Amino acid sequence: MCASVADGESSIIGANAGADVRATIHALRALGVSIEGDISGGLRVRGVREFRTPLSTLDCGNSGSTMRMLAGLIAGRVDATLDGDESLRRRPMERVAEPLRAMGADVKTNEGRPPLALRSSKQPLRGAAITLPVASAQVKSSVLFAALRAQGPTVVTEPSHTRDHTERILRSMGATLDVNGRSIAVETSSLKPLADYRVPGDFSAAFFFMAGAAALPGSHLRLAAVGLNPTRTAALDVLRAMGADIEISDKREVYGEPIGDVVVRGGRDLRTAAIDAALIPNLIDEIPALCALAASVGLDFEIRNASELRTKESDRIATTVRLLRAFGVNAEELPDGISITSSGRSYAPERIPTEGDHRIGMSAAILALAAGAPIRIDDADCIDTSFPGFADAWRSSFE
Repeated sequence: MCASVADGESSIIGANAGADVRATIHALRALGVSIEGDISGGLRVRGVREFRTPLSTLDCGNSGSTMRMLAGLIAGRVDATLDGDESLRRRPMERVAEPLRAMGADVKTNEGRPPLALRSSKQPLRGAAITLPVASAQVKSSVLFAALRAQGPTVVTEPSHTRDHTERILRSMGATLDVNGRSIAVETSSLKPLADYRVPGDFSAAFFFMAGAAALPGSHLRLAAVGLNPTRTAALDVLRAMGADIEISDKREVYGEPIGDVVVRGGRDLRTAAIDAALIPNLIDEIPALCALAASVGLDFEIRNASELRTKESDRIATTVRLLRAFGVNAEELPDGISITSSGRSYAPERIPTEGDHRIGMSAAILALAAGAPIRIDDADCIDTSFPGFADAWRSSFE
């Protein structure tokens, strides 16, 4: 998305081949952005000054990231409708529509849900002071994208710190951007293209392997070139607090993003760790995996202040609890979280549904690994949303 509005051609290597990224590429092409090459071999993206009106609805698939961030990128600039699959249509979108309206954008939702209908304006968006009621990196990024072409400065303040990938990449591409605590100030900016940008390994995808290795005695797993942005690695801090044997080596930085190799060794006795509420926004995607790990080694474990889980691809509080119970784990839904009571080793059912949620499917793999028994994960195609080839990677890591 950043490359699509840069002044020149960007080269991107190692992009995630999942359905979410493919949905973003298809939407940008429909908006007139030239994207050549393929994900496996590298992409060349030529930025545009003006988007083209798309000939049809932009299909965001299952990707809330695509819908929310793309809305900010094109707000006020083009007429477009953003829609998605049945799961995405259940997700809240007023949280992104409201701040864009405050900047002068014409954005309509369907009773707060997708589709999003955006209309162009003869006047550019105006900079504004935006205070976000919900801690959301997607919404923050949407506002930052809109601010790049707005008249006057924009200041967006979030209730707690969230992932800052967008701030880092915008600054590295030349945007006038200043971070002061939980507030980010952005001026109207042009962006320089990315030169051979190599995408770091996704921490959320890697964490399922970290949790699996931590639960498996005798394991020794190295994950190379993982993104270690401190606003993404709260789950790694929790894993360490649980007593996992973790080593990080070959630390370096790419376009402002810290990366390194992560080594996890299994076999240590793990312990329960309390999770501070302030950490929740930055480990929200890893909570199912943390629950699977805790259940696998027979720990009492509790997650609170995580009601945002109910607005993900599934109601992840409910679906995580159903997954754990299917493995014989004593797990209960809380209004804003999950409670697990130690019940010894779990057992493996013959088959498990993903309920259309990729992270539930990958969490099931952790539980099956620890139980030492094969299971069938039904509807596993949804894992391709974020991790194509997950099954093969899992086998090669743990067989």
